[in-house]
Amino acid sequence: MALLEILCYPDPRLHKTARPVQKFDASLRSKVDDMAQTMYEAPGIGLAATQVSILENIIVIDISDSRDELQVFINPEIIWKSQESKSWREGCLSVPDYFDEVTRPERVKVRAQNIQGEYFELEAEGILSVCIQHEMDHLVGKVFVEYLSPLKRARIKGKMKKRFHT
Repeated sequence: MALLEILCYPDPRLHKTARPVQKFDASLRSKVDDMAQTMYEAPGIGLAATQVSILENIIVIDISDSRDELQVFINPEIIWKSQESKSWREGCLSVPDYFDEVTRPERVKVRAQNIQGEYFELEAEGILSVCIQHEMDHLVGKVFVEYLSPLKRARIKGKMKKRFHT
């Protein structure tokens, strides 16, 4: 296992779109292991492959307090969203030390594949729902700050550029 570099906003690579995983092999298992180690070390509760320059539809999540309930979603798709929405204070490993309110559907149902390529469905609510939606946004090149006002986004971009890109 290896720690991967987490890209920081506004790195243009964060706006790339991931492609579906085709091969469920040792290489995929290695990527998932590296992503999980990187997420735990950061520390975070979710990580999308695009955040570590892997342009494949892979997300890892662990919302447990014990940090030993890793969930892997390969080629995830949201197949249902609740009409009710909720605002959550979100953060992101690609936007370190910044948190803000984002409104999303309160519950979602996701269909994905596991590490062996088998399909499964999961209905999620609360923080798991938020995390799935947040990480899936990354797979299509969207960072959570894009839900914020243009003024807030510009401020964050300026701070991140100063901090990481000078």
